[in-house]
Amino acid sequence: MDQAAVFLAGSVLTMLGLIVLVAGAVVINNIIHKYWKSFGWKFFPVYWDQPQRFAEPHEVDKTVDPKLK
Repeated sequence: MDQAAVFLAGSVLTMLGLIVLVAGAVVINNIIHKYWKSFGWKFFPVYWDQPQRFAEPHEVDKTVDPKLK
């Protein structure tokens, strides 16, 4: 019975510690998000910022299929 009580207390305290860590990470993330100022650096090409779209039928008609050799 003593071993079961130790296991229960340990599992409850472990989960409480995990909850505290997650809550701390959320608070830190919110603080960083609130005060973060972008440096304006671009790590990715410009075309990543533009919205993607499907080709229109009149655009597809102008394309040429590549020839297989």
